[in-house]
Amino acid sequence: MDEEYDVIVLGTGLTECILSGIMSVNGKKVLHMDRNPYYGGESSSITPLEELYKRFQLLEGPPESMGRGRDWNVDLIPKFLMANGQLVKMLLYTEVTRYLDFKVVEGSFVYKGGKIYKVPSTETEALASRAPLDPQDIPKCPSQEGP
Repeated sequence: MDEEYDVIVLGTGLTECILSGIMSVNGKKVLHMDRNPYYGGESSSITPLEELYKRFQLLEGPPESMGRGRDWNVDLIPKFLMANGQLVKMLLYTEVTRYLDFKVVEGSFVYKGGKIYKVPSTETEALASRAPLDPQDIPKCPSQEGP
């Protein structure tokens, strides 16, 4: 490799991709590399499900009851972006959005104690939820005093 670069970025996590994008948009010649055969570093999304089992060295593979492996897409770290936040503006500026898909979250789930729980997204769901909650996670509501 005889080429010269202004910047060399190692890794393809979100931070590295944003940094690489900003440098490139501002006229720098960037070499962006990753040692992994996939993009995203520790915050990657893994599909099909069989790849997730390989990554965590689970020899038995997913059970047939989980259906087709390609129907699954598992985020190692779920990523939520506020619709009009600074991060979204930065992604638009660097044109990284050419490689991203934004979609409305239809549901979020957590795995705890051997069970899968739906994360409540409304007050009604929260009150009806059987998900294990830590009392410190429940916000204190101000009491309403009468006249």
